[in-house]
Amino acid sequence: MQFRSIIRIVGLLLALFSVSMLAPALVALLYRDGAGVPFVTTFFVLLFCGTACWFPNRHHKQELKARDGFLIVVLFWTVIGSAGSIPFLIADNPNVSVTDAFFESFSALTTTGATVIVGLDDLPKAILFYRQILQWFGGMGIIVLAVAILPVLGIGGMQLYRAEIPGPVKDSKMTPRIAETAKALWYIYLSLTIACATAYWFAGMTPFDAISHSFSTIAIGGFSTHDASIGYFDSHAINMITVVFLLISACNYSLHFAAFASGGVHPKYYWKDPEFRAFIGIQSLLFFVCFLILLNHHTYDSIYDAFDQALFQTVSISTTAGFTTTGFSEWPLFLPVLLLFSSFIGGCAGSTGGGMKVIRILLLTLQGAREMKRLVHPRAVYTIKVGGTALSQRVVDAVWGFFSAYALVFVVCMLALIATGMDELSAFSAVAATLNNLGPGLGEVSVHFGDVNDNAKWVLIVSMLFGRLEIFTLLILLTPTFWRS
Repeated sequence: MQFRSIIRIVGLLLALFSVSMLAPALVALLYRDGAGVPFVTTFFVLLFCGTACWFPNRHHKQELKARDGFLIVVLFWTVIGSAGSIPFLIADNPNVSVTDAFFESFSALTTTGATVIVGLDDLPKAILFYRQILQWFGGMGIIVLAVAILPVLGIGGMQLYRAEIPGPVKDSKMTPRIAETAKALWYIYLSLTIACATAYWFAGMTPFDAISHSFSTIAIGGFSTHDASIGYFDSHAINMITVVFLLISACNYSLHFAAFASGGVHPKYYWKDPEFRAFIGIQSLLFFVCFLILLNHHTYDSIYDAFDQALFQTVSISTTAGFTTTGFSEWPLFLPVLLLFSSFIGGCAGSTGGGMKVIRILLLTLQGAREMKRLVHPRAVYTIKVGGTALSQRVVDAVWGFFSAYALVFVVCMLALIATGMDELSAFSAVAATLNNLGPGLGEVSVHFGDVNDNAKWVLIVSMLFGRLEIFTLLILLTPTFWRS
């Protein structure tokens, strides 16, 4: 394993990440809130540490193998997540513990959106902006990881069955095409962010709130600058803008990439994709169920309010954003539980959404249907086709393996939380909220995670990483085979 090359790359990433501290420092200067010192201090600390890792190893540029790639990906998220906690640690407001600082940083970077901080409306603008920009960088990191990096390592999302899509890179080693793909993805990501911020601004948000919420919307993160989240604005227009951009961001960025590369965006192009059709179908079904039940229980005074709240909460929770406009945990119990389970599906593969991804659920469904056919006709040969393409047994086996690992990690994390003293409902929903990178849960964690004990928070940090790194990326480092030369 090329350890010195890996250290060089991690050092470069750390030095680059230090530059992000200058943005909240400028916000502090602009609003004169006196919160700029922690970010300037962190900038120099990270720049020094990054340079110290890079300089002695700057000439070690050996070709990296897949095994090196796994370690770099895991180190990227753990090192950057740890470094991101420094401003929270040294800031006077909020005054948080080491555990809370790490939790908030990892929650932002993995776009989970679970927070331990209360009183957001009273925090300095620099701190608020920092939380949002962490999510934005995390969201872009997820896109590049899912579309450009993981396929190279052989564990990319199930979007790889579409041979005609030019987005995912299928080469066996790091090539310039990854850099080109990542660059194009940055343009798309930045364009969507600018469009979202502009729409929020026109809808009545202040420029600060518009930019901040566009970061967490496109990243499907869920952090807000207000304790009441999107509900603070009490605006149907803002709710609808959030829904539209969450749906766009929850789509496979390979589709956006290919659409932009072809010179134009056409709805028919997206509709040809079976995962996209399944995603829209799931969203529509969830919305109609929530809408009808809210009407039946007379939860809201008007049909329009029920429509607005059902649409917003359905999209927000099922895409794993976690924005709220109302206490959805106070809805008829069936709905919060349904929406929590919908987060296990999440967004499309290659999106900023969490969960197991739509394409995997689609393939599991097709595999289940095939097994039932085999029971009726044992000697018949059935193939699983998606979009007219027959899938190899290796792809199906990979999906089942992922599902098994996902379930195992979920059970282990849940048992660990119960062992720390958390009640069963809170433990279940907390793991669902972090492993699916959702944010809000039920019970003790329905609003925030501030009251969770420290041991449980560390378990949840690990759960966030497992969910964000597609389980296997982190799990493989725990196997003896990986470390054998």
